[in-house]
Amino acid sequence: MDHDSPLAHDILFEPTDYFPVFDNAAKLAQETVYEKVKNIWSSESFNGGVDRPPPSIKEFVHVRIEIRGPMLDNPEFCPSIGRVRVKHRGILLTLKGTKQKYCESTSFQLLEGNKVCHDYQEIKIQESTQVLGVGAIPRSIPVILQDDLVDVVKAGGTDVRCDLEPVLVANYVRRINLIKLDIEIPDEVIRQFENFLSEFKDTPLKGRNAILRAICPQVYGLFTVKLAVALTLIGGVQHVDASGTKVRGESHLLLVGDPGTGKSQFLKFAAKLSKRSVITIGLGSTSAGLTVTAVKDGGETCLFVYSLTGEWMLEAGALVLADGGLCCIDEFDSMREHDRATIHEAKEQQTISVAKAGLVTTLSTRTIVFGATNPKGQYDPDQSLSVNTTLSGPLISRFDIVLVLLDTKNPDWDKVVSDHILDQAEPEKDKFNEDTSKKWSLSLLRRYIHFVKGYFRPTLTKEADNIISKYYQLQRRSATENSARTTVRMLESLIRLAQGTTYPSSDSFAPFTYESINLTHARLMFRNEVTRLDAITAILCIESSMTTSAIVDSSGNALHSNFTDDPYQEYAMQEQRIRAKLDSLDDIINI
Repeated sequence: MDHDSPLAHDILFEPTDYFPVFDNAAKLAQETVYEKVKNIWSSESFNGGVDRPPPSIKEFVHVRIEIRGPMLDNPEFCPSIGRVRVKHRGILLTLKGTKQKYCESTSFQLLEGNKVCHDYQEIKIQESTQVLGVGAIPRSIPVILQDDLVDVVKAGGTDVRCDLEPVLVANYVRRINLIKLDIEIPDEVIRQFENFLSEFKDTPLKGRNAILRAICPQVYGLFTVKLAVALTLIGGVQHVDASGTKVRGESHLLLVGDPGTGKSQFLKFAAKLSKRSVITIGLGSTSAGLTVTAVKDGGETCLFVYSLTGEWMLEAGALVLADGGLCCIDEFDSMREHDRATIHEAKEQQTISVAKAGLVTTLSTRTIVFGATNPKGQYDPDQSLSVNTTLSGPLISRFDIVLVLLDTKNPDWDKVVSDHILDQAEPEKDKFNEDTSKKWSLSLLRRYIHFVKGYFRPTLTKEADNIISKYYQLQRRSATENSARTTVRMLESLIRLAQGTTYPSSDSFAPFTYESINLTHARLMFRNEVTRLDAITAILCIESSMTTSAIVDSSGNALHSNFTDDPYQEYAMQEQRIRAKLDSLDDIINI
């Protein structure tokens, strides 16, 4: 548009006339380069005496055009999927959406005779729910990918489309979720992180708390919950051992609490922090809606299977659509037991095995599951979490962190919460949230989480290792009272929270587990070394996430956990209690 506006106008309105000209020019450019390099390629000095075949000219080479800048705001060339009409036929459009299926189909048949064959793929994209109003149905449209665009996104399959169905032929594909991680964190933003933390060089806990305050700032306090949300989103990485066994890297978080404790607020805010997110309600979520279902319909095609009864397709559910991101499930308790059981495989193995309508396949669900549920009636601390929530033990064990929020009577807490809500109603008084939003906006917080998640690889100091090892021994000694607290699944959960790059052997497995969560905390603190502070904080977070009484010290109701004016004074008291308990272990061992 800036260089040659008339040419840009012709390309937009007559792409089928201009694309062949550009493709032919690209092919001529190949031939020009080929003539210059073919003699050099075959020379002995270039290939070291090895007889290598010369490079060939690609037959199907294309010039790809990407639309950027103000053009993306023009509804004539960048409409929503639901507004594509006949008037758009034959012009160059830019559509934004979410891919709906995942398929690694590589089944091809050789066509005999003089026919020109192209690599070919069909995908289907759906409107993003963020751009739709309440009650609007997201529309979808098939897109044809050819030649070099094939397998840019893993979606779709092969079949015949409906004759009356509008179809787009792609010229260029850009994966937005990858760009968010790379391009949207420029050097000046990283310097902004460093400058902020340099202000708290001598008091890093205050800097950490300032970041945590920006998580769901409309909810007062709940320090423990905000810390758990941050550590879950930072998460871990998938590990594959020598035998090929995979251990998931994503963590899962469950909030159990009385109505009005802010669970849904945290779910919605966490969805905004994730690069890809899907939010659903348990009452309206079936096993098919969460995983995948087979539908006998030829109108909306993407992945098909033929059976004796006709034509079938797969409809992706919430867990599949959230692959690589976050799946938030509110009112977890309102789901039927059968529907809840279907997500066991998705949470642990991160796959969905499909055996429907004659189709047997596996889909990926590499997603974080963030659930919220109400207790069944009045929460009874003397009963297990499974009894209080009617959730099965196997399902609860798949959550890495479980926090219980109880709305107990506390006049002092009710007073500070009511004052906070009233201050929010008067903007001139709500100076705290105003200052927080200026320093740590939603966009900046999202970038910070993604940056520390991919950049830091912390290592343990000897002092931190000693504290962690002693705490593990305490856990093992209490296993006779509650063996569920030291299961392998729990240990793996803590490793995931560490973003650990190594998977310890069976002899040294357990001591590394409590390394995990404090490694994530070290990332949150923007450093590569795990110190004593991280180890103590890790133990406190683990104690808060226990579903029964803690070993070292109960952190109390997570709902009433608040940000203190002097975090170091509170930390010193917590460290003193923990060290006293750990030192008692030495006395027992000596005896």
